[in-house]
Amino acid sequence: MAVVPLQTKHTLRRITNNIPTSYRPSLLRLRFTCSVTTTTKSRPTRENLVIVNPPLSRDTALQSTWSHRLWVSAGCTTVFVSFAKSITGGFGSNLWLEPALAGFAGYILADLGSGAYHWATDNYGDKSTPLVGTHVQDSLDHHECPWTITERQFANNLHFMARGTTLMVLPLDLAFDDHVFHGFVSTFAFCVLFCQQFHVWAHGTKSELPPLVVALQDIGLIVSRERHVEHHRAPYNKNYCVVSGVWNKVLDESKFFEALEMVVYLKLGVKPRSWTNPNSEWREETEISKC
Repeated sequence: MAVVPLQTKHTLRRITNNIPTSYRPSLLRLRFTCSVTTTTKSRPTRENLVIVNPPLSRDTALQSTWSHRLWVSAGCTTVFVSFAKSITGGFGSNLWLEPALAGFAGYILADLGSGAYHWATDNYGDKSTPLVGTHVQDSLDHHECPWTITERQFANNLHFMARGTTLMVLPLDLAFDDHVFHGFVSTFAFCVLFCQQFHVWAHGTKSELPPLVVALQDIGLIVSRERHVEHHRAPYNKNYCVVSGVWNKVLDESKFFEALEMVVYLKLGVKPRSWTNPNSEWREETEISKC
């Protein structure tokens, strides 16, 4: 780059030429004082801090696969066939009370079964446990971050129970035609298949749930948030049932599972996880998520 000499109309002189010589030394004593004003913002307290849960919609572990969808479809099909046999048998015999009572028994026992299974996977085993290892690990993850269950896609959440339902109900569909028997089987299997979806809804707020689901929770047909939330509070050893939750009070007040844990410990020497004072994050957060 070429350097162009500076040309001016007047001759340039040093700035000090205009200052008397007697004053020039004082230039060395000139000081400039700069003041800086800083502002600090008070850090938000825990009470007014709002933490937004990170989006998990792209997490492949929570997404449904075609294998999941096929198992859920198979489970629903076997349950529908069993239910159809119960209905058609009722029409043929004009007997409705017996299959209805059998269905009610299936509904009640499914809640008890969900509690027993939930208790077992919460307290024993790990991801290497045969048959149910994946579900055990999912249960442990769920207790560390309860809200993530609401991020799971439908078939992803139901496929494990759908697989068990299919393998259990399909042989019964092929072997039996008794409509009373299928009244029990269809209702029991339906509740087992969808208990995880009931569980998901129990972690949702009423403003987020469909009105029909809220109505079913309010009348007690499926487990509600109020019935389930105690499961995620210390000491984390109650309210295991996730179909209707009707058994929770009986089981908790009788300390049934605590007695069963003692039997397992005395016979096998295995302590349940609920005895080890789980991490404080094993709770349902309503205002602030720790995950």
